[in-house]
This record gives sequence, C-alpha cells and structure tokens, in this order.
Amino acid sequence: MPPRPNSTQFSSGDAIADRRADYGRMLAEGGDHAAAAELMEQALDIVPGWAAGWFRLGDYRDKAALPTAADAYRRTLALQPDDLFGARLRLALLGDEEIPNQPPSRYVESLFDDYADRFDAALVEKLAYSVPGKLAALVASHAPFGCVVDLGCGTGLFGAEIRGRAGRLEGFDLSANMLSKAQAKQLYDHLGQADLSRPADRSGLFSENLLQHRADLVSAADVLMYLGSLETVFPLVLDLLAPSGLFAFSVEDLGEGEGFTLRDSLRYAHSEAYLRALLGRFGLDVVEATKSVIRMDAGKPIEGILFLSRRSA
Repeated sequence: MPPRPNSTQFSSGDAIADRRADYGRMLAEGGDHAAAAELMEQALDIVPGWAAGWFRLGDYRDKAALPTAADAYRRTLALQPDDLFGARLRLALLGDEEIPNQPPSRYVESLFDDYADRFDAALVEKLAYSVPGKLAALVASHAPFGCVVDLGCGTGLFGAEIRGRAGRLEGFDLSANMLSKAQAKQLYDHLGQADLSRPADRSGLFSENLLQHRADLVSAADVLMYLGSLETVFPLVLDLLAPSGLFAFSVEDLGEGEGFTLRDSLRYAHSEAYLRALLGRFGLDVVEATKSVIRMDAGKPIEGILFLSRRSA
C-alpha cells in the first residue's frame, strides 16, 4: 500500500474526538472496520469540519463494504478541495467518478514528503525494490553520459546507480523532503523541485542556468505510475533530450489491457501497447523493453516493464 499523508493531519484538535478516533483506529487494525466506522462517526459529530476524519471514515466504510463510503470521501473533498488525501482516487476505485488522468499534485507531494524519512528502508529492505539497479543495467552499454536528468529522483536511488557514469547529474522531484534526502547524499550537481503533471510549470527544469536539449539520458525510475496519462511527460522529455538522447523509464505492467488504469494501491498501471504508441508518436524509438518484477506489495510481486528508448535523429 502507498504511504498515507502525515499522521499529524489526522488530529481533530478536540481531545474527546481524537480519543474516539484512536479507539476506532485500534478496532480497524484488529479488522473490525464496521465498528471503527461507528466510532469515527461519533468523533465527527463533535468535529464535523475535520477533513482527515471524513477521509478515515470513508476508508473504514470502504473496508467494511458499507455503501456510504463514497459520501464520506465526497465530504472530505468538500472540506479539502486540494485533495490532500486522494479522496477523488478512492471515489474512482468505488466507481463513483471517472479514473482521473492525473492524481492531485498536492496528494502526491504530501505522500512523499511524509514517506521521505523511511523511503529507502521501506522500498529496498522491505519491498525488494529493484528498479534503480535494473534501469542502470539497461543503460550501462550506452554509458558514459555527458548529462543525466533524473525525473522524480526521490532520495537518489537511481542517482547512486548512475553517478559514476554521468559527467553531470541533475535531479528533480515534487517532494521537498525527498529532495532534501537526495541532497544529503551529495550525488547530484543540481537538484530542483518540479511537478511533472503540469506542463506549464517547468520553472524548476528550465531556469536561467538549465538549457533545453541538454540530456544524453533522461530517467524516470518508478515515477510514471504516479501520473496516469503520460501526455504531459513526453513533451517535457523531448525538451530535455539532446539529439539521439536516451529515455529510460519504468511502469507497472497492465498486461493485456489497453491504456492505463488505477489500481487499489492508488498507483497507475500502463499497457505496453499504450507506451509503444506514445513513444512512436513523440519520435522515440524503442531500443529495449524488458518485463520484470519491480517490487513486492502486500506480499505479492508487482510486474513492471522497463523501457529504453532513443530520440529519433
């Protein structure tokens, strides 16, 4: 499961309501989600404007298979329009809204700001996360690279793999806390904050010192599963890539389906056909596409696809 927004967001500011919510959380951890929902309803009678409480109520109702889960998620959205908690994604999984092309930026940013302190240990040690090493192996025969741009660099896991083969290494991420962790590793020549889902917001990627068409390699290791539609990403990659530059990235494999879909994990899965069509449309030739297990989730292997493509001459 994905990390949740910072737990401090889950305080109502009222001691009695918090106590009932805590009892509800303990019941939920024990598997009694219906009883947990009742206690959250009591807490929300005291603090009806508590957005995080309504989100938690929606989660308990959903897990208890109660038909009123969507009502709680809609109330969360009404109270928190920037959708910090990802309520719209939950509504899409319930079938009450269309699957959004992109998740809310505020949700993704908060998700990884909270996750930064435990990101490396959680993914590498607990979830057998292997994309950085596999993606580095995929591009190894094309090294060295004059300039590598690591999109969604996170804490720098791919940066550590590619640093020795990059003359210059730049990293960009939406989460300031993840960038702080990457900065501490002293791997990157430049780090910047950027939202890949917003094509108009490129200030972090194209500042005064950062020219277009500078990258011999653009990477996106385990980033695109948090974006859904990739229509905003490929034009950005083309702006970054030098002539004949490489674009290496990973996705969760949708299998025989078409396009992309939202999974219960709140990550998106993409089909190989969708990616090949996009690559062709944006003038990127497929050099290699490899299917592989990329991590574990809830004890089950997650199948992914690693792509290496080249900008057409």
